[in-house]
Amino acid sequence: MAMEESAFEDRGIEIEWIEVPEGTGRMCKMLEVKETDLAIILTEGITKSIVEGNPAKIVQGYISSPLLWGIHVAAGSAYQDLAELEGTKAAISRYGSGSHLMAYVLAEGQHWNTAELSFEVIHTLSGAVKALQNGKADYFMWEHFTTKPLVLDGVFRRLADCPTPWPCFVIAANNNFLEKDTQALRHVLEIINRYTREFKMIPSIDRTLANRYNLDLQDIRDWLGITQWTQEQLDIQTIDIVQNTLFNLNLISKQLDSKEILTNL
Repeated sequence: MAMEESAFEDRGIEIEWIEVPEGTGRMCKMLEVKETDLAIILTEGITKSIVEGNPAKIVQGYISSPLLWGIHVAAGSAYQDLAELEGTKAAISRYGSGSHLMAYVLAEGQHWNTAELSFEVIHTLSGAVKALQNGKADYFMWEHFTTKPLVLDGVFRRLADCPTPWPCFVIAANNNFLEKDTQALRHVLEIINRYTREFKMIPSIDRTLANRYNLDLQDIRDWLGITQWTQEQLDIQTIDIVQNTLFNLNLISKQLDSKEILTNL
């Protein structure tokens, strides 16, 4: 919306918006190789990537509420209960993406042996549809509301939901951009924050979103009800929780000082 209203152009900033259907794992790689300067990205994915050497930093929080991950099987699958998925194969967009990392969070919560988790890389949502239908994977975790149309259309069946144990989205920058264009980044964040601060107060925003994304109006209202934006940096305690969880699940081999992950402009 900010781009459509020329909010960045008015400050002399040209923004190119790229949607990345492959998810957070792909966005981490884009940051690493300087294919993008900024990313709105899952907290756990970028934290893992930075710990593993990605030259990037989290510059601010974006969504302060958890992400509600739906746990889906093919509509015709024999699986009827979440417990039946123990020892089966998860479809993931790619390693390091939320669908990969949250499979571990789910397994820990269900007291499954996380060392026995197995995965099928499917890259995109359409890839997940194919993998579940042809039996190459048994279940797929993806955001509840964006996946719901596939549930309503009888493609997927949702067994349960699994919320993230932390604020779900942050804004990250590669270090090269961070060092060279700090002032431009401050302007970008100011504009984003102005829009997110006022977003829920926009008249008929629920209808606008339902029409734009072809989603059910009540689902949009439910989503707006549980989603909170933030204009602040993550706190150290949150990053510690994310790192501790990833470390305890053997998804990272070390932990960094929060100053190596977060930066304050």
